[in-house]
Amino acid sequence: MTENTTAFKPTLGLFDATMIVAGSMIGSGIFIVSADITRNVGSAGWLILVWVLTGFMTLIAALSYGELSGMFPKAGGQYVYLKEAYNPLIGFLYGWSFFTVIQTATIAAVGVAFSKFLAYLVPQLGNNYFLFEILGLKIYAGQLVAIAIIAFLTFINTQGVKEAKWIQRLFTSAKLFALFGLIICGFLLVKESFWNVNWQTGFNATQNLGAKDTAGVLQPEQWIGIGGSALAGAIAAAMVGSIFSSDAWNNVTFIAGEIKNPKRNLGLSLVLGTLIVTVIYVAANLMYLNVMPLHELAFVSNDRVAVAAANKIFPAYGTTLIAVCIMISTFGCNNGLILAGARVYYTMAKDGLFFKKVGELNRFAVPQVALWIQCIAASLWCLSGKYGDLLDMISFVVVMFYMLTIAGIFILRRSQPNADRPYKAFGYPILPIIYIIMGLAFCILLVIYKPQFTYPGLIITLLGIPVYYLIIGKKKTTDEV
Repeated sequence: MTENTTAFKPTLGLFDATMIVAGSMIGSGIFIVSADITRNVGSAGWLILVWVLTGFMTLIAALSYGELSGMFPKAGGQYVYLKEAYNPLIGFLYGWSFFTVIQTATIAAVGVAFSKFLAYLVPQLGNNYFLFEILGLKIYAGQLVAIAIIAFLTFINTQGVKEAKWIQRLFTSAKLFALFGLIICGFLLVKESFWNVNWQTGFNATQNLGAKDTAGVLQPEQWIGIGGSALAGAIAAAMVGSIFSSDAWNNVTFIAGEIKNPKRNLGLSLVLGTLIVTVIYVAANLMYLNVMPLHELAFVSNDRVAVAAANKIFPAYGTTLIAVCIMISTFGCNNGLILAGARVYYTMAKDGLFFKKVGELNRFAVPQVALWIQCIAASLWCLSGKYGDLLDMISFVVVMFYMLTIAGIFILRRSQPNADRPYKAFGYPILPIIYIIMGLAFCILLVIYKPQFTYPGLIITLLGIPVYYLIIGKKKTTDEV
C-alpha cells in the first residue's frame, strides 16, 4: 500500500549538492558547441573569452543565489524566489516556461544526445535508424532509446532521493575524472600541437560568411574581419551555445527541502559546482586549441569537437572513448535534471497552480506524480524532434529570468529588511549589477542581431499569462462553491 508523506527528508549533504550542480551543468554541450562559437567569433582569444564571460556570469549568479537560497531554503528554488520578490504571476510564468520548455526540452535533448553517441557503438539504436511513422511523426530508434533512459531514471527517482543521489555521485564523478583526463592527455600526448598557430589569431575576430559549396557544406575560406556592433552581435550569438552548456546550475535550489543544513550548503554547493565546471570548460577549450587548427575546430564534422580532439590524441579509439564519455555525462546530467525539476511542479501544485496530485509525496518522500508528468512531457519532446531548436531559442528567456531573480535581491532587501539572511550575496551590490548589465546586453544584442533566438521563447512565456488567469479564475469559482 502506498503511504503519502507530507514533508521532504533532508538526506543530501554538501558533496551531493555540489555533484547535482556540476552534474546538471555538464551534458553534451562542452563536447559540441565550441565549433559554432568559433564560426561566430573566429579567433582563439575570443573563443576562450566567450567561455570566460559565460563562466563569470554564472559564478556571479551563483554567488547572488546564495542569499536567496538562505532566505528560502525550501523546495521550488527560483520559482519561490520570483514569487516572493515580485508576485505569484511572475513565479508562475517561470514555472510555466520551466515545464513547457526549459526543463522538459532539456531532458529530451540530453536523452537524445545519449542515444546519438550510443549509435557509435550500436548503430541500430541511433537517431538515423528509422522505425515507423505515426500521426505524421517519423520515429527513430534513438528517440525511443532516449525515452527509455528518461523513463528509467524517472523510475529510480520515484524510489527515493538516496537511490538517485548514488547515481549522481557515480556518474558526475566519472565524467569529471574523464574530462580532466582528456584535457591532460590533450596537452601531454598529442603528436602535433597547434597552440602557437591558433594563438596568432589573438583577438582579431573574424566570422564565416555562411557560403556553401555545391554539397551544402560551409567553406572555411569564407571569412571576414568583424568589429564594433557586428562583433557584439557575434559574441551574443556565440554565447547562446556556451550559456546553454552552462545552464541548469540552479537546479540544486529546487531540492532545498532535501538538503542537510540548506542555509549553509545550498550557497556553498552553487559556488563550488559552478567554479569546477567553469574551470573544466575553459581548460577543455584550451585543449581543443592545442590539438587541432582553428579552421578544423570550426568545421569539424557534425560539430563533434571532442570526437575530433580525441581522435588526434588517441587515433585508434578516440571516437569510442568520447562516445562512452558523453553517454556517462548525459546519463548523469539527466538524473540531476529529472531529480530537481519535479520539485518545482510540486511547489506550484502546493500553491494551487498545477494539478493537485502533483503536490503529493509518495511513501519514499518524493513527488512521484510530478516526476511522471515531467517524464511524459520530456518524452513528447523526444518524439517531436524540435527540442534542439527550442533550446537555442529559450536562452533569451533563461537569462531574462536569471536577471529578474538577481534583481529580486534588491527588492527583497527593501521589502523584507529583517528577514533571516545567513548568507549575503558576495560583492553586493556591484556584482549583481554587473550580471544584470551583462544579461541585458546579451538579450538586447540577441533581439537586434538574432531575433529568431528571442521571440519563440518569449511567446511561450507570455502564453502563460492567460493560463495563469484561467487557473486563478477556476480556483476562485471552486472556493466560492
